[in-house]
Amino acid sequence: MRRRRLFGLLLVFVTAAATLTATEYAAVATPGRDLVLWYDEPAPDTAEGWEGRSLPIGNGGMGATVFGGVTDERIQFNEKTLWTGGPGVPDYNFGNWAAPRPGALDGIRQRIAAEGQVRPEDVLAALGLPSDSPRHRRFGAYQSFGDVRLSIPDAGPVTEYRRELDISRALARVTYRAGGVRYTREYFATAPDGVVVMRLTADRPGRVDVGTRIAVPANRTSAVSAHRGRITVAGALNSNGLRYEAQLQVSADGGRRVDNADGSVAVTGADSVTLVLAAGTDYAPDYPTYRGADPHENVNNLVTSASRKGFRDLRDRHVRDHTRLFDRVRLDLGGRMPDVPTDDLLAGYGSGGPADRALEELFFAYGRYLLIGSSRPGSLPANLQGVWNNLEAPPWQSDYHLNINLQMNYWLAESTNLAETAEPFFGYVDSLREPGRVTARQHYGVSQGWVAHHASNIYGWTGAWDHTAFFFPESGAWLSDQLYDHYRFTLDKRFLAQRAYPVMKETAQFWLEFLQVDPRDGRLVVTPSRSPELGPATAGTSMSQQIVWQLFTDVREAAGAVGDTAFAATAKDILARLDPGLRVGSWGQLQEWKADLDSPTETHRHVSHLFALHPGTQVSPRTTPELAAAARVSLEARTDAGTGWSKAWKINFWARLLDGDRALKLLGDQLTTSTLPNLWDTHPPFQIDGNFGATSGVTEMLLQSHLGTVDVLPALPSAWQDGRVDGLRARGDLTVGLTWRAGKPTEIRLTAGHSGEVSVRTGMGPVRVYRNGRVVGHRVSGEAITFSAKDGASYRVVPVT
Repeated sequence: MRRRRLFGLLLVFVTAAATLTATEYAAVATPGRDLVLWYDEPAPDTAEGWEGRSLPIGNGGMGATVFGGVTDERIQFNEKTLWTGGPGVPDYNFGNWAAPRPGALDGIRQRIAAEGQVRPEDVLAALGLPSDSPRHRRFGAYQSFGDVRLSIPDAGPVTEYRRELDISRALARVTYRAGGVRYTREYFATAPDGVVVMRLTADRPGRVDVGTRIAVPANRTSAVSAHRGRITVAGALNSNGLRYEAQLQVSADGGRRVDNADGSVAVTGADSVTLVLAAGTDYAPDYPTYRGADPHENVNNLVTSASRKGFRDLRDRHVRDHTRLFDRVRLDLGGRMPDVPTDDLLAGYGSGGPADRALEELFFAYGRYLLIGSSRPGSLPANLQGVWNNLEAPPWQSDYHLNINLQMNYWLAESTNLAETAEPFFGYVDSLREPGRVTARQHYGVSQGWVAHHASNIYGWTGAWDHTAFFFPESGAWLSDQLYDHYRFTLDKRFLAQRAYPVMKETAQFWLEFLQVDPRDGRLVVTPSRSPELGPATAGTSMSQQIVWQLFTDVREAAGAVGDTAFAATAKDILARLDPGLRVGSWGQLQEWKADLDSPTETHRHVSHLFALHPGTQVSPRTTPELAAAARVSLEARTDAGTGWSKAWKINFWARLLDGDRALKLLGDQLTTSTLPNLWDTHPPFQIDGNFGATSGVTEMLLQSHLGTVDVLPALPSAWQDGRVDGLRARGDLTVGLTWRAGKPTEIRLTAGHSGEVSVRTGMGPVRVYRNGRVVGHRVSGEAITFSAKDGASYRVVPVT
């Protein structure tokens, strides 16, 4: 049987756990908990084992993966600033030309005006982007930092093996019995202390023996040493000279520790062994050099400080920090977790019973866990794989794709009460402005504003690449819209004035110059424009127009809020002249292009012309039923097929169309065809945006607020008849809890962060609103109620019985 293969043949990631009392263990990880992933075998030490079966831990800046091997263990780890390419590589140019070419697109625009469309390759030729692989190498890629390798003596046949990840506490464990001894390992990545912590123990004294070393890939120089139990590996990447360093402190309770000349450390006869790992580089987010201080002092201080605290203190601090974020939201769909490994639970999905509900609850929570682990203030944002990567040449460079993928990573941040995790996203968008100004001038002759395209790295790459998919100047506008959505959720005027609005205004300034008048109807259009990865280059592609419409709509509102009345008037004028990108075509579809070019047989994974439905606000069954019906036709034509992230986006689409059963069907498709045994989303290969997009989609099924009203259970699937959720966030600085029975809400709980009018579509019929047990007056308008809320007050809405 698969689970009985010889453990000794597997090389795997290990970190460790203290021997705990029964009470202590129950407090941190109880077997069978609904929010635990667990397996009865290690993950194979192969590329497939890393991708599909290792278990991820992370603290935002660092990540690691748990394999759980018995004798030969591997702890593969990452630090998010370790990138090849960029400054230090000959001829790095941020994706720009050496000299401005302001009229490069004039000929293409004239051809589009005359012919209606051109080949995407013609746009690249006009831009003068060469098809050469050195450009690709200069862009660089996110790197695996290395492996911590543990060698443990064979203690005999293994029984009672269990490998688990408690996502509610962000603690991983490996336990097994061998030679009459129970061995335990616990591991976690702590944000408060900036390190990865591992501990090995046994239930009999003096039985922990382990050899420890750090291995790094061959694409760099490396010097390794061991002194007083501290392993240090340092060097520079061959690609760009980026300095890196990792340190691992090996501390033993009892026994004997030996530092070896080859840089490894051996411990014998110990009661327990604790490992503390930190890593860093001399990267700094400073354009144009992107270099800072040597990493040695910071890495050394992190390891020294954490080691002095001791394992239990580190673990307690870590659990408190993680639960402060994770415990804000709880979802109960009536699931009952069966006592089977998670890979078997996933393989058995589809019965429609409580085990399915339990997996859906776990998958929803897992998205939040992964975002907490891969995006914290002070780190770079979550990339295509969050913070986890085991390769020197990862798929799509494990970079920041800006035509949906980075944006999708953060759809859940606001709605699932993890606003802090979006801080790296905001900082990254802001960091693109300075190099993006150069790209705006060099590529387009635009004197104001900034622009970024499809793919971006940590070194300010804002120019386009030499592939047709990578021309996407709308990226900056889409990113800017998400900054404004943070304001809509929080009503934080300081954030709006100091962070969001400057980015939004400068983005809009680029489009003031880029937009052109379509001679056919006098409307302002984006030209050239293209639906991402599909079709010709035209004037006024639907997605382009919808993004720019959303940008100027938000800018107009934001400008009014911060008192910039002149620019608010400018945005209003643009909106009056802008083509909105919304047309119903000949077969009832929402058109993908301004001309009716759509094919009803096209099943491409991108459904970009539905941006106006989600994440945009132009199209909704509540406000524009005709356009929503056309969006449904388009979505049906594209089918439910697609890659992992595509299915995740479709969950959100169907939720916005108020079709919960179809949204749940897409969630089921994602679980059965696009989810790996460790519950990572697969494109294929592993790509984390599908995890994040699915969690966002479940939230959209339960709560929507993009139209200015708190819409309760707008797309509840019929399979979710009874349930409860607490801690979701709605725009207007509202925290929301819901209870429902037989598909109908029985109680709505609201906490207001600001004073003001609150509008709720309750789905209850006649209701009463209570604050502190007292009835609060409300007005009824159609399906919604409105009442005045006070800052910090909590309210209950219940049906009149």
